[in-house]
Amino acid sequence: MKLLFDQNISHRILNFLSEDYKNSSTIKKEDLINAPDLDIWNFAKTNGFIIVTQDSDFNDLNTLYGFPPKIIWIRVGNLRTQVIAQILNDYKVEIDSFARQNASGCFEIIKLQ
Repeated sequence: MKLLFDQNISHRILNFLSEDYKNSSTIKKEDLINAPDLDIWNFAKTNGFIIVTQDSDFNDLNTLYGFPPKIIWIRVGNLRTQVIAQILNDYKVEIDSFARQNASGCFEIIKLQ
């Protein structure tokens, strides 16, 4: 599964993900730092990525333009990179199911602290 991490998530997250996400990348790795959200959106769409973000901007684009790309919106507050990676690893089954179905474009993960 190919995840593309928005710039609000550290590029170091790739070091903590399970093998299931081995084809993932980051905005930094793809030279898209400070690129407009729509450019990132189009890059993800063209290259088959699911965007992972902690803000609502990409969900807004999802509402305007539909999907792909799909969005994983992590709404957990300010957590360490390793904790965010663990959340994604813990939700692997649900994320895989979301990626394969065509009914929705945004998967929200909400964790109360």
